[in-house]
Amino acid sequence: MRFSRFGTVVLLSVVVLMGTNCSYYNRVIARKNLVDGATAYKDRKFPEAERLFRAAVSRDPKGENLEGKMAQLFLARTLHSMFIGDRSKKNLAEEAIAEYQKALALDNKDQSSYKAIASLYENLQKTDEWLAWVTKRSNDTTIPPEQRAEALTSLAAKKNTCANDITDTEATKKTITKDGKQAFQFVKPAKPEDYESLGKCIAEGMALIDQALAVEPPVVKNAASLDIRGLSDADLAKNQDILKVFESARSYKASLLVQAMRLAEMDGRTEDRDRLKAEADEARKNFVALSDVVKKIQAQIDERAAAKEVGANANKADANKK
Repeated sequence: MRFSRFGTVVLLSVVVLMGTNCSYYNRVIARKNLVDGATAYKDRKFPEAERLFRAAVSRDPKGENLEGKMAQLFLARTLHSMFIGDRSKKNLAEEAIAEYQKALALDNKDQSSYKAIASLYENLQKTDEWLAWVTKRSNDTTIPPEQRAEALTSLAAKKNTCANDITDTEATKKTITKDGKQAFQFVKPAKPEDYESLGKCIAEGMALIDQALAVEPPVVKNAASLDIRGLSDADLAKNQDILKVFESARSYKASLLVQAMRLAEMDGRTEDRDRLKAEADEARKNFVALSDVVKKIQAQIDERAAAKEVGANANKADANKK
C-alpha cells in the first residue's frame, strides 16, 4: 500500500513537472526532430524529413522559439526540394510557397525565403503572382535597403529583357559597313505596338533601376577602399552579399542605357544616341569597378578556405602519427 501511494505521488509529481516545463519539453523533442530531419534531408530522404519537420512545427506552430522557426523554414525547403525532384508535382511547389510565407511572417528580412518564393512562382510560370510578389518586396520599407534594391533590380531586369527582345532581332538590328568596318544600325520595329512597348519597357526599367541605385550604401560607393584582407570572415561574407546586389543593379543600368541608345538611333536622335552611349560606357565602368571588388573578396574567401583546409589536414596528419 505504501508503494502504491508513493508511486502515485511520484506520478503526480512528474505530471506537474511536465506541465510546468511543457514548453521546454516541446523544445527538446522539436530539436531532436530537427536534427533527425536534417540528417534525412542530407540523405535525400525527403518524405522522412518532411514528416520530422512537420512534427517539429506542430510543437511550436507560432514559431515562438528558435526550434519552431527553424522547423518552419526547413519544412519549406524540403517541400521545395521535392518539387525540384519532380516538377510535375506542382502541389508541392504551392505548399512550399505557403510554408515559406509562414517563415517570412516570422522574419520578414529572410531574403532566402523571399527569393525561394519568387523562384517557385517563375517555375510555375505564374507571371502575375511573381510580379505582385517582387513588387510588394520592392515597396517594403521595413526591410534593409539592399533587399529592396534587389527586388527593384529583378523588376528592372524583366524590363530590360522586354526591350532587348525587340531591339535584338534581325528585323531591327541591321549589319552595315561604316568606315570600312561592320557595325550595327538599329531601325524601328515594323509593328507600332512593338515600338510603343519598347519605349515603355525602357522608361519603366530605367525608373526602377534608378530607385535601386538611389539606396546604394557607403560601403558600395567606397568599395574600392575596402581593406579586404583586414575584414573578418563574417564581414567578408556580409560585404560580398551587399556588393553583389549593387553589382547587378549597375550592370542593368548600363544595359538599359544601351537599350535607350538603340531607341534614340531608331528615332534618328543622333545627339541623344551619342550622349546615351557615353552614359552607358560610364555605367559599365562603374559596374566593372564594383565587380572587380567582388572578385577580390571571393578570392580572399577562397584563399582563407584553402588555408583552413591545409591546416585541418596537417592537424589530422599529426594526430595519425601519435
